[in-house]
Amino acid sequence: MLRQLSTRHIGEVRIVIDLTSMSRPQSVAVVGASPKPGKIGHTILGNVISSGYKGKIFPINPKEKEIAGYKTYTAVSEVPEPVDLAVIAVPAARVLDVVRDCGQAGVKSLVVITAGFKEVGAQGLEMEKQLVESCRKYGMRLLGPNVVGIIDTHTPINASFSATFPQQGEIAFLSQSGAMLVAILDWSASIGIGFSKVVSLGNKADLSEIEFIEDAAADPHTKVILCYIEDIVDGPRFLDVASRASRKKPVIVIKSGTSQAGAKAASSHTGALAGSDLAYDVAFRQCGILRARTMTELFDLAVAFAKAPVPKGNRVAIVTNSGGPGIIATDNVEAKGLQMASFDKATIEELRANLPAEANIYNPVDVLGDAKADRYKFALQKVCADPNVDSVVVLMCPVGVTEPIETTEALLEMRQSFPEKPIFAAYMGGETLAGGAAMLAKAGVPCFTFPEPAIASISGLVRYNEVLDVPKGNGNQDLANIDRKGVKAIFYDVIKDNRLVLLGSEATEIAKCYGIPAAPVVLATSPDEAAAEADKMGYPVVLKVASPKILHKTDVGGVHIGLNTAEEVRHAFVEIMENVHGYMPQAVIYGVEVQKMMPKGTELIIGMTRDIQFGPLIAFGLGGIYVNLIKDVSFRLARGLTAREIEHMLRETKAYTLLRGYRGEKPRDIEALADTIRRVAELVNDFPEISEMDINPVFAYENGLSALDIKITIS
Repeated sequence: MLRQLSTRHIGEVRIVIDLTSMSRPQSVAVVGASPKPGKIGHTILGNVISSGYKGKIFPINPKEKEIAGYKTYTAVSEVPEPVDLAVIAVPAARVLDVVRDCGQAGVKSLVVITAGFKEVGAQGLEMEKQLVESCRKYGMRLLGPNVVGIIDTHTPINASFSATFPQQGEIAFLSQSGAMLVAILDWSASIGIGFSKVVSLGNKADLSEIEFIEDAAADPHTKVILCYIEDIVDGPRFLDVASRASRKKPVIVIKSGTSQAGAKAASSHTGALAGSDLAYDVAFRQCGILRARTMTELFDLAVAFAKAPVPKGNRVAIVTNSGGPGIIATDNVEAKGLQMASFDKATIEELRANLPAEANIYNPVDVLGDAKADRYKFALQKVCADPNVDSVVVLMCPVGVTEPIETTEALLEMRQSFPEKPIFAAYMGGETLAGGAAMLAKAGVPCFTFPEPAIASISGLVRYNEVLDVPKGNGNQDLANIDRKGVKAIFYDVIKDNRLVLLGSEATEIAKCYGIPAAPVVLATSPDEAAAEADKMGYPVVLKVASPKILHKTDVGGVHIGLNTAEEVRHAFVEIMENVHGYMPQAVIYGVEVQKMMPKGTELIIGMTRDIQFGPLIAFGLGGIYVNLIKDVSFRLARGLTAREIEHMLRETKAYTLLRGYRGEKPRDIEALADTIRRVAELVNDFPEISEMDINPVFAYENGLSALDIKITIS
């Protein structure tokens, strides 16, 4: 029997977890089995039996001697043979006793159907903790509690209370919502979608989507992995597992709870720009997960990956018998970031010579409303054979001469002749085209009523092809000029001073410790000291108030720029102190920072905010005073940030146009900028106590760059 393995990490040790006893058990005990229809225990036992399960079945019910022809036992520990899987459907108050009994009997895996744990409050949470402790004590793996159950159509086994046992297929579906799961199973039966396995995740007290994603990635019966999730508890481990799984098979996720209402209040620009859902979006993209925005899109993509090959590129050809739908499809191709294929000269000449003069021989190919199957077949053969075409969408509208069955046969013939190119169909009608659509569905060709979902599905296939193209490993060399001890010393002094916000001079020293180029800053506590430091530094200089309570210094008159003499410095020092005392008399002021005034450059921002699930998020974009207004910012996770991702991060912004040179301006030092982003990522990865960081502005020059204002907050 093929073993399906999952892993978890403790420190740096990778521990292998065998989930075979859950999805392919040799024996199953149903605790709470009942002879009474309408009881959950009755449904579960009936589902296990009717699914065609070939292993041994042990109903557990102390009040019965036999159920459904099977000998019944008072407890799992009374079963005279080993039990791989126990499915528990008893009241919550009895679950812990049952779990202990299972542990003593040597059960390997549990599915706890019962609700009434952490989802109902503090008492339920305490019961769930005890449940997990018992499972760990006896070395059992737990799915649940509060689940519908688990289904594997290839074992086969239906250890759930779902009313539907899905047809066998190649889609693994993991759902945190039980109601969503049973609704999808009921719907799938009506349209013929098959599944390899279906897992209700419930409270995820032990096993979560992480283990089952890796399990499905190793499953030879699964082609594509679908997930409906509401949260992720262990972000770093999720990223590790999903990154490896997505290189084997497409992982498609729909994540609920996307509103910004839950975003935490943030003191930095970066924190304000990073909404509650952004980290999930960035994390999914960075580890190769495709994110669906609707349930319809989730299953459209699932069918596409299960039935169609992944195209080699993004060039799409459209063959249609109607101009309007062809134009709509063309617009959609561009909207989805795909490219309309440009045909070879030979293809164009063949189409011109053999199609009516009124036909459009360029992409989209319009074979006209009077096209019969032979004309469709000719156009499709030429289009599919063109080396500049990666995928094809066939549109059909019902008119009097349309031959839906014969045209469908031609389409299926082309699919067989060109197996490396996905062919999708949009049969834009009802009864007239139903026969052809049914033929496509039976043959495994994705067929839609309208062109938009067909093109969206191709877009998903193309995005996954890009995931496969990403080289393994980060390709980065170790950074030079890193002084971790220096950073630790600064943080020690800040914490000793009972502060969480660093002064500008301290933040600048942190930057220097990591090789981040920054304008020199010195803290002065008197007008004369400020003047002396300015003389050493060289004019012009900038003066800024130094106070951890004042984040936006210009708002309180705490900044003077363009100072060219010692006398100007002394005067500015006094004026800053008077301004700040007037605006914020309670603020603790450490002095005034003297900073070398740098030449004007392209204003950028590099920042970080720490996400509760996935850790530090790095931001890059246009900086200065309009950063929150313009919001030209891209984000990446600092964890595992590669040179390739940094390049993509820069290219996603409008700032990149300025960096390359705009309207006669010389290009900026993009290499130095990328190196600085890498160093910021290294810093925040090395020091998890950094909760937020803003470098705004960063002046980018033709050669090099300089950080002017650095804010660091620690926790």
